[in-house]
Amino acid sequence: DNMVVYKQDMVQRGLHYAIIDEIDSILIDEARTPLIISGSGNKSTKLYNVADGFVKTLSNGKILNENDALNPIVRSDIEEEGDFIVDEKAKAVSLTQEGIAKAEKYFVLENLSDPENMQILHHINNALKANYNMSRDKDYVVSDNEIIIVDEFTGRLMPGRRYSDGLHQSIEAKENVKVNRESKTLATITFQNFFNKYTKKSGMTGTALTEEGEFRAIYAMDVISVPTNRPLIRTDLPDLVYKNESAKFRAVVDDIVESNKTGQPVLVGTVTIDKSEQLSHMLKAKGISHTVLNAKYHEQEAEIVAKAGKRDSVTIATNMAGRGTDIILEDGVSELGGLKVIGTERHESRRIDNQLRGRSGRQGDPGVSRFYISLEDDLMRLFGSDRIIKVVDAMGLEDDDPIEHSMLTKAIENAQKKVEANNFAVRKHLLDFDQVMNEQREIIYKERMKVLLGENLKDEILEMLKSMLEYTVNIYCLTDKYSDTWDIKGINDNLNVIYHSQAVVQDEDMQDMLTKDSLLNILYEKAVEVYAIREAEITSDRLREIERSILLRVIDSKWTDHIDDIDQMRQGINLRAYAQKDPLLEYKFISFGMFEELTRNIQHETVKILFNLTILTEAERRTSVMGDAASALDPGVKRQPKVNSGDKVGRNDPCPCGSGKKYKNCCGKNLS
Repeated sequence: DNMVVYKQDMVQRGLHYAIIDEIDSILIDEARTPLIISGSGNKSTKLYNVADGFVKTLSNGKILNENDALNPIVRSDIEEEGDFIVDEKAKAVSLTQEGIAKAEKYFVLENLSDPENMQILHHINNALKANYNMSRDKDYVVSDNEIIIVDEFTGRLMPGRRYSDGLHQSIEAKENVKVNRESKTLATITFQNFFNKYTKKSGMTGTALTEEGEFRAIYAMDVISVPTNRPLIRTDLPDLVYKNESAKFRAVVDDIVESNKTGQPVLVGTVTIDKSEQLSHMLKAKGISHTVLNAKYHEQEAEIVAKAGKRDSVTIATNMAGRGTDIILEDGVSELGGLKVIGTERHESRRIDNQLRGRSGRQGDPGVSRFYISLEDDLMRLFGSDRIIKVVDAMGLEDDDPIEHSMLTKAIENAQKKVEANNFAVRKHLLDFDQVMNEQREIIYKERMKVLLGENLKDEILEMLKSMLEYTVNIYCLTDKYSDTWDIKGINDNLNVIYHSQAVVQDEDMQDMLTKDSLLNILYEKAVEVYAIREAEITSDRLREIERSILLRVIDSKWTDHIDDIDQMRQGINLRAYAQKDPLLEYKFISFGMFEELTRNIQHETVKILFNLTILTEAERRTSVMGDAASALDPGVKRQPKVNSGDKVGRNDPCPCGSGKKYKNCCGKNLS
């Protein structure tokens, strides 16, 4: 609605009341990524393939664990040894000094960090992320030569969505599929700021209590727990912890086999697509009939879920089956203990685990749930306590011996709380920065709406004209009163786009220019005269419509460029922390100056276009249109300029414009 040119094209009414289903998924999980409307960019894609080729030549990468990342001595040792560092916890990859030297040799550069090489460095960093942070069948899948993102919280495919800032193109280069052009952001807003535009909002979900603090802090919403319709009789068994992943999966398979012997249906939850397929191979080896539900088979989701409550059924699913799915039990299954839910890994969010558990024991049905965990799981490896690992090692247990202890359960919950706090900090950080952009967005969209709904913009255009003249005078006149420091030639040259004359300020005007105000008045009066002549040529009604259309297009163009500039500035703003400066305050200060420049550029560009319009006559317009149409029909033919020989064109002769019609029925139709 803030991109349309005509008000009848708007599709929304006022944002009054929002009712959001699965509200924690939308306002919490999705809120880490802003909403973006994008258009195609015009940058070349070759550098993505080149950067990917370079990154694949690097072989000596080092992975940091949590303690290494915090220890500057260990980190400096690693930087001396390897080509790049993978910080799994921060989900970041960076070149070491050795890696930088290899990049400079590969791209034939003297200094990779020079400002003119920032584009190459940007592509290298994205290629590093694509190859060492993003995993196939976990973060994305390749389908029909296209990269499709997998939602980490639901396991569902998200067609049409693309990673921003060139990361999606780097993944395309990594997987050897066609690299599409980088998109250009036309409009962007965070989920938080969008939903906070509603006067009132509410929502429903089965798992919001763990995020109660964030709902209150960000959205000013209370969380109310509604009791279940029937008493919950599901049995939630304690977690079983194993030393390594192989032992964990063997135990999971054994549990499935035992349940399958009695006919009890089993739903197995996995975190990633590849883990679901790994478990599927192990069950095939045991001869257990089962069904796999993940993003690769999402078309059959409804059919697979409908059968998950039948006797003898075994269903392996990613988080797709964990939200809003009602599994109906077949007759007789309740006597077998109901649906058994097995989790193969704790998710980083407790809410996702609760969603999986909630597939069993619905509406008072019996059921059972249990999670199997290994110390090699990402959650335990990155956020678990070293003390836990030491305690387990001290026990001297075999790989297949499970550990079941309240201390372990507490440690797992603490690890999840760490991740949830970390993710909340990421979302809060995103919101803090977007608040600055949100204030600017509100101003721009408010002014744009005035233009869209307004009929007569002449006063606004004249104000823009005066503002432009005032800015120019202040640049070229350093003192308030006339003196030799005034650059009259600079004023004339700069304002030539308005007056179309090399001497806007005449020598005889100099005696009246005692102050900058008097100079500004003279310039403004002359400009208004020029605009009045334009209005007389074009007609008032037509000029008002032209003003509206041009101003809207200038606002859109400049705002899009401003979004890109702000985004580029923000990427490096955290480096200000090295100078003991608050990056957020620096961001606010710099973006304020950039917004002032944006406003000025909109005014100046609009004025320049309006004072340099070329208005075609009907005959000229028809000639231009027919010529363009001929070119469009045969774009391979280069059109030669037509030379007027001076011969008069007859009424029944072919029209010179090339339309194929007679002159009297084409360009000569409206000529007297």
